[in-house]
Amino acid sequence: MPRLNFKIILYIMGLLLLCNGGFMLLSVIVSWYYNDGVTLELFSSSLLTLIIGTLLMFTTRNHSKRIDKREGYIIVTFGWIFMALSGMIPYLLSEAIPGFTNAFFETMSGYTTTGSTVLSDIEIVPKGVLFWRSLTHWIGGMGIIVLAIAILPLLGIGGMQLFAAEAPGPSADKLKPRITDTAKRLWLIYVGFTFSETILLKVAGMGWFDAVNHSLSTLSTGGFSTKNASLAYWNDTPIIQYIVIVFMFLAGMNFVMSYFALKGKFSRLLQDDELRWYFVFITGFTIIASVLVYLFADVSISSIAHPMVWGEAESSFRHSLFQVLAIITTTGFVTADYTLWTPFLTIFFFGMFFLGGSAGSTSGGVKVVRHLILIRNGITEFKRTLHPNAILPVRYRQKAIPKEIVFNILGFFILYMLAFIIGAIGLAALGLDFETAIGGAATSIGNIGPAFGDLGPVNNFNGLPNFGKWWCSFLMLIGRLELFTVLIILTPFFWRNR
Repeated sequence: MPRLNFKIILYIMGLLLLCNGGFMLLSVIVSWYYNDGVTLELFSSSLLTLIIGTLLMFTTRNHSKRIDKREGYIIVTFGWIFMALSGMIPYLLSEAIPGFTNAFFETMSGYTTTGSTVLSDIEIVPKGVLFWRSLTHWIGGMGIIVLAIAILPLLGIGGMQLFAAEAPGPSADKLKPRITDTAKRLWLIYVGFTFSETILLKVAGMGWFDAVNHSLSTLSTGGFSTKNASLAYWNDTPIIQYIVIVFMFLAGMNFVMSYFALKGKFSRLLQDDELRWYFVFITGFTIIASVLVYLFADVSISSIAHPMVWGEAESSFRHSLFQVLAIITTTGFVTADYTLWTPFLTIFFFGMFFLGGSAGSTSGGVKVVRHLILIRNGITEFKRTLHPNAILPVRYRQKAIPKEIVFNILGFFILYMLAFIIGAIGLAALGLDFETAIGGAATSIGNIGPAFGDLGPVNNFNGLPNFGKWWCSFLMLIGRLELFTVLIILTPFFWRNR
């Protein structure tokens, strides 16, 4: 096995820092426009990030352009860590989030689109910092690596290894033969949806600043809000919540399906198993939750909910649909404290923490397609028991799935559950109660946001011990990068040259 090409790794780290510093300049403009008092601090953060990125690229400019799988895994994993370390600088210099641990947690939560926060009073944070906070979601949503592979060919570097390392789900659907064209089209759809939601939210009654920030968070399935009450702040404006519902659904879809829909190829959507079951799960879970909320719970008793305005039945449906989508797509917005509804619904929502959206979307979690293949493989095993000599392949999209993919998914699911259990044990060892420990582990590895217990929708993660914040940050990272990408780096054989 050839030695690692460290120069190309550091060169791309520098490129990512340049991208990050460039995005920070947008927050500088917002800060200057609103005169929030931290423009200089944000500009200094951007300048520092740009300088470090430039130095890294300059000192490693004489590099081999070879990237194999090992370099790809290292670039993706450490790329996210570098982004988080540089992304926390605005929080520290502006003193909006004091303390290295808190700033790193908030930044990792942003880039991994988790949405967990250590902020107790979001509304007093300077607008430039709030915009940067939402922007970290948006950058991480589609993946800074996908952005980078659209640029790498201009530098004479192939990007397929990077895309394979980050591609969510068991396979990476490509829209065009060239990986760069795929990245560009995904970003065009991503930007277009973000722009569309911003306009609709503004028309519905949001201010421009809130509309932009919530669009950045929605399309990335992140969950950071500009209000302490999250989307419950607009409980008296249901149309705003319905707009967010629509775009949460789109963000949880495979973006390749969105591409086909925009091209008018609706037959591709109707034939897609994952999209069909994604819709079925959301519909079925919403009906169950709506009926139980209407019969046994009162949305208005939730401490972050405003009085219902369109009738009890509609409000029960809206809040149930919103929370089902927010959890399945791992967006993490809230319109009510769903942990107060009924004990059954608390367990019901906790189960949804392990579903996830579609592969090829910005959502986290296990993903719908993996659940489908796991279920179909289980049914096939039952059939094999009765007909041991029969050839019974597992099918998806009318095609037989290679055994290697089925084994990969089985391995992923076992590893995911093992990571959740170890994550919960780690939090419990810090003295957290059972509900808080399992909720914190599940929400971190699933990149969801609010959890249960002391980490529920009306609370935050500020009360966690520092080790707990680092532990959750690690769970967020492995969850966002789909376990294998990060964990393989921790194995000794990965670093052997032969």
